[in-house]
Amino acid sequence: MREILISGAIALLLSLFGTPVLIKLLAKRGYGQIIRDDGPSSHHVKRGTPTMGGIIIILAALIGYFLAHAITQNSVTASALLVLGLIVALGCLGFLDDWLKVSRQNSTGLSGKQKLIGQALLAAIFGYLALGFSDQNGLSPVSLYLSGVRETSIYLGPGLAVLLIVLMVVSTSNGVNLTDGLDGLATGAAVASFLAFILIGVWEFGQSCALNALNSISSSCYQVRDPLDLAVLSAALAGSCTGFLWWNASPARIFMGDTGSLALGGALAGLAATLRVELLLIPLGGLFVIITMSVIIQRVYFKISGGKRVFKMAPLQHHFELLGWGEVTIVLRFWIIAGLSVALGLALFYAQWVVK
Repeated sequence: MREILISGAIALLLSLFGTPVLIKLLAKRGYGQIIRDDGPSSHHVKRGTPTMGGIIIILAALIGYFLAHAITQNSVTASALLVLGLIVALGCLGFLDDWLKVSRQNSTGLSGKQKLIGQALLAAIFGYLALGFSDQNGLSPVSLYLSGVRETSIYLGPGLAVLLIVLMVVSTSNGVNLTDGLDGLATGAAVASFLAFILIGVWEFGQSCALNALNSISSSCYQVRDPLDLAVLSAALAGSCTGFLWWNASPARIFMGDTGSLALGGALAGLAATLRVELLLIPLGGLFVIITMSVIIQRVYFKISGGKRVFKMAPLQHHFELLGWGEVTIVLRFWIIAGLSVALGLALFYAQWVVK
């Protein structure tokens, strides 16, 4: 259990003190944020703010996770390594997008189609690999069965299981990307989600079938591989995001860029799949879902209505900016929504134990 605290603390400190070093390095090289001309005019003052801050989020989480294992002399697990691989791969895809933007000095990086293909391909590779690596109990990191608050009896098979993971990864990585439009908004919401995954991982470990089969404690145990180590990884991610948030909060001195948003979205999807709470990702990432839906609604209504709009601007946070809300006000209120969504997700997860 102490691995969770060590992992989170190391990642927090590395991110907190490593981010200003990255800010100076990025600023020296001129790797600043490119602001879209069709965005809110208030955002133009942010032009030139260092971007690609996701680099420190990923590095701090990686170092925090591996150092915690080195200190406690515990072995890393296949489940956590696969999720880390997904995080790094999506971070590299996001870095390429950010690099193209700053090198071209415009807001055009990878095309939407290129980014979607890259996300889908990386997600499919993760899903395929995660269906293997069975342990001595025959458990693979990802299940062939659909999961809600726990694994259900609905059999998906390899094809549908991988397809579901692709859908989850593409949705969450783009959801975090769309949410990352105001200072600290996506980072703070991600912290709340990762904290929830810590609680879920610890609980699943305590109620795992491997332990309960020996003690005959419960017939409602969890068939999940490596839940405690996934909680350690979640702590590293929560710590790295918290340290980064210190510098990303308004007025932001650095942005995570696509490097961070794609990686964090992949982390959320990967953790939900490996902890076997796939459908629970909807409330646990509730703010990301709401903001993504605002973009979908805006685009669909624009097409079917011949150019009319539901919102003044999408994603949703920009709608409220154009209504005159201050940036800090929007971020704080959206954090409240994120917190309530996470609380709902945890309530659904623990409800099965409360009502017994």
